[in-house]
Amino acid sequence: MYFDKPGKINTEKALKLAYERGKALGIKEVAVASSKGDTAKKALEIFEGFKVVVVTYHCGFMEPFKVVMPNSAKKYLEDKGAVVVSATHALSGVERSVANKFGGLYPTLLIAETLRLFGQGVKVAVEISIMAADAGALSGEDIIAVGGTNKGADSALVLKPANQSDLFNMRIREIICKPRSF
Repeated sequence: MYFDKPGKINTEKALKLAYERGKALGIKEVAVASSKGDTAKKALEIFEGFKVVVVTYHCGFMEPFKVVMPNSAKKYLEDKGAVVVSATHALSGVERSVANKFGGLYPTLLIAETLRLFGQGVKVAVEISIMAADAGALSGEDIIAVGGTNKGADSALVLKPANQSDLFNMRIREIICKPRSF
């Protein structure tokens, strides 16, 4: 499915499409990007019977030493059975700091920019699956990965996750939905 525009307006539809495809394929895990917890709460409502892994920004992403997802949202999600992972962006991390200080484009940033050719949400879906894998939150079986552009969800993939150290073993099996225009 292709959405006319990216962003939050597609969240519910993207999550429902992802759930239906995951259910049809017998997938048991979903990784969902969520900064403040809103998308994750919606995912918990929709992905009944799935292990829900919520991936959020690392501490200091917006402001030094400050968490992005409120502790109350994290607690709510965990109380409802979600695993919440707060991690450094797998496709930028320290390379962004080096690029900001010295200029240039580095391999990991180049991978991120290449994935953005499919849209920001697709890049995010790939990235959060790496972050969840590195946190030990995934089994290694195929998952549904849900990302978005700015806020909300607009992209969903079926993929075989991989850790950062084995990135090129990842397999994007299907694009369930994404924005056509971005």
